[in-house]
Amino acid sequence: MEIPVRQISDTDRIELFNIRTIEALLDGKSINHDLHRHTYFFILAIRNGSGKHEIDFIDYPVGDHMIFILRPGQVHQLNLDKNSRGFLMEFNSEFYFQTDTASKQRFGKATSKSFCSLAQLRFDRLYDILAAIHTEYIHKQAGYSDVIRANMDIFFIEYLRESKSPDQRRITSFSYEQERFEAFQELLETNVVSHIPVIRYAEMLGLSVYQLNRIAKNVAGKTVSELINDQLILESKRSLLATLSQVKDIAYSLGFEDVSYFIRFFKKHTGSSPEAFRNHFK
Repeated sequence: MEIPVRQISDTDRIELFNIRTIEALLDGKSINHDLHRHTYFFILAIRNGSGKHEIDFIDYPVGDHMIFILRPGQVHQLNLDKNSRGFLMEFNSEFYFQTDTASKQRFGKATSKSFCSLAQLRFDRLYDILAAIHTEYIHKQAGYSDVIRANMDIFFIEYLRESKSPDQRRITSFSYEQERFEAFQELLETNVVSHIPVIRYAEMLGLSVYQLNRIAKNVAGKTVSELINDQLILESKRSLLATLSQVKDIAYSLGFEDVSYFIRFFKKHTGSSPEAFRNHFK
């Protein structure tokens, strides 16, 4: 099985942006989208609904007042009941780009939260912003792209104010620690197959190993080593499903010199062998 890659579904694709109501997407029918990935950002806001959403092999139940955000490259599959309501917004980084440090940090924080469940009043505030974006997109009056981007700025500000993620803790020194953690995440995603030791990541960030581990624990609740292993497992799963390559070739591509060690590593962290994991999705 190879994971399909989807493009933005807008017919002209000129603006690299699209927003639809979930009602229009469903058209009176439930949807069951198989595992796939996107080349763009994907925001699903569920006002009312039920179903299941699997993101990077983690299951999330779909319910009222929930928001899901996916970055390009993440894999997911979505089952959504026909009576669900809300908005689906898709956009490319060429459409929504950040020109200053504050907006870049804000966007990075927001898109690091794959899922959150909100109190109704907070969700309604976000829903109203999406409704305004939708209206601008439908009518396309002069300057509508700028209005959409301005509303997206407001959306991400509101989203960060009270959104709670199951895999991310609130921290007091949010700005500094979050910024350092995001810098570490960028380095990890770029260098994970190089198997760089923790001390090297700390040096690259101008931190001590103790400082980097403290930040990782405060923000993600895990040590740096645990996060490195998590990223390796995620890349392994993606490779197993996105390609038809043999396990040994995937092991080598992920920087493992010993295939047997890769198989043991994968089984230790997932409970199944690479082949069993791949066969489960066939």
